[in-house]
Amino acid sequence: MTVAPETIRSPEFVPRATRLAQRPVKISALCELCHSRKAAVKRPKNLQKLCQLCFFNVFETEIHQTITNNNLYHRGEKLALGASGGKDSTVLAYVMKTLNDRYDYGLDLVLLSIDEGIVGYRDDSLATVKRNQVQYGLPLEIVSYKDLYNWTMDEIVTCCGIRNSCTYCGVLRRQALDRGALKLGINHVVTGHNADDMAETVLMNILRGDLARLEKSTAIITESAGSPVKRSKPFKFTYQKEIVLYAHFKKLDYFSTECTYAPEAFRGTARELMKQLEKSRSSTVIDIIYSGENLLLQPKRINKQKQFRKVKTIDKKTAENGQNNNKNREMEVLSDGSISLGHDRAKYKDGNKCLKCGYLSSNKICKACVLLQTLEKMKPKITIDNNISTDGAAKVLRSLETLSF
Repeated sequence: MTVAPETIRSPEFVPRATRLAQRPVKISALCELCHSRKAAVKRPKNLQKLCQLCFFNVFETEIHQTITNNNLYHRGEKLALGASGGKDSTVLAYVMKTLNDRYDYGLDLVLLSIDEGIVGYRDDSLATVKRNQVQYGLPLEIVSYKDLYNWTMDEIVTCCGIRNSCTYCGVLRRQALDRGALKLGINHVVTGHNADDMAETVLMNILRGDLARLEKSTAIITESAGSPVKRSKPFKFTYQKEIVLYAHFKKLDYFSTECTYAPEAFRGTARELMKQLEKSRSSTVIDIIYSGENLLLQPKRINKQKQFRKVKTIDKKTAENGQNNNKNREMEVLSDGSISLGHDRAKYKDGNKCLKCGYLSSNKICKACVLLQTLEKMKPKITIDNNISTDGAAKVLRSLETLSF
């Protein structure tokens, strides 16, 4: 039997994989912390080169320091983790469970998801959340727009248009999170808002001139007088790129498709602006957050000059009894023409209930009911049933993208 000379291996033959493993690694390619493993990540925050193990350690340690330095939680507290199935919420659930077990926080964690009713998007992401429930061993609660408001986002977009979709969804989603948390007996919701999200919010409020929200846009804990539920953001100083890399290296199960209506949001403009700034300065995101924290707004000048005048008012009880006895009451009229509530101010203090839905609100009617009331006015009296309307706007847009002319 003869063997071809090219197939005969010499005694000095070394497989290619072994040769690559034995090849010396350049010093510049080594991890800057352990100096023994090859760098796999270049952090966008400080351009530090780290291996996977060191990156995991730094990523989790920074979040732990954010939690402890700001005293976000206390032992025995029950938390609702906002779970949408995306990268942020999936990493949030994984990291919170990991840190809770490692550092013995003593927290009771529950997954809370909101079903907005976007066919072709939310149904797939909720399937991811249900898989995460099994993977992490956490209970899950799902609250839907249809059950709370008798509307879905697809129906809302049909009435108000795609450009106003984020306005409606933002208000309804915040109230849905509060209602879902109260249903579970929880008064603390943890969200996966990261550093990029907070920097974008600062830019959005500056571009819109929204000074009222600018002061609260960088707060790590937000509370509203009209709601007993507070929200915290342990990812406040965590870059979005690092969250994606963490989920990738950990091989976490998450849903990566963007919402169908998100491209029309104004947040996209702020995101593009921030990315352009980040190309020339890597610390742009953190710098914007620090600027928002240290921003001091000049208080408005209020003219304290007041004038009083007597206004004739009819008492309801006397009117019902058929009496026309008018009473003269002194009402405080400010210089700008507005009328002070005076003694009735206590009736309209924060924490009252909405007259329509009965939910806590700082006004007579909550924002959600105001928006829903406008939707009812725009809702067509006659609807035409067809296959397209029942499939949802998201599915229709996807089908249109596949068409070629």
